Amino acid sequence: MKFVKVEWNPAAGGFWLDPRGYVAELPKLVDDLPKGAGAFATDPGHYDFGSPRCVKDLELVGASLAGDGDAGFEVRFGANEWKHDSGLVIRYAQVSDLRLAAPGASINDLGPVLLDEILPAKHGCRHEIVFIGGTLAISCADFDARWEWDGGPGGADFE
Repeated sequence: MKFVKVEWNPAAGGFWLDPRGYVAELPKLVDDLPKGAGAFATDPGHYDFGSPRCVKDLELVGASLAGDGDAGFEVRFGANEWKHDSGLVIRYAQVSDLRLAAPGASINDLGPVLLDEILPAKHGCRHEIVFIGGTLAISCADFDARWEWDGGPGGADFE
């Protein structure tokens, strides 16, 4: 990630997470982000670790390619029972690049989300999600992110 800091801190026995550089840069970036990506990135709870709308601690529960010819990709995250009141579904449109790095782990063992970062890219945006056990990066035209209640629509959406 370019602005968000996710670093292992051996003295603390955990990760040091700092989104402040990205949050400070976001007002300069938001006009270059596609509409859905920009709305999701600027949600007031996105980087507030105590918010039920913060991506930190979500768990990857599924991912699938869209069969509609749009080069779509969907990622589903389950709620952390101590923090979130719903899971998150992100539907990416016109995906041009998809990368999963999970050194020493399988896709089923990525662990919880630490943080993410959304940056403008040539054909839309690049969304990088860092987990304890790996990283998922998606380049796309735009995406729709929705907090869903018990698998159904509800909560805030970012359109």
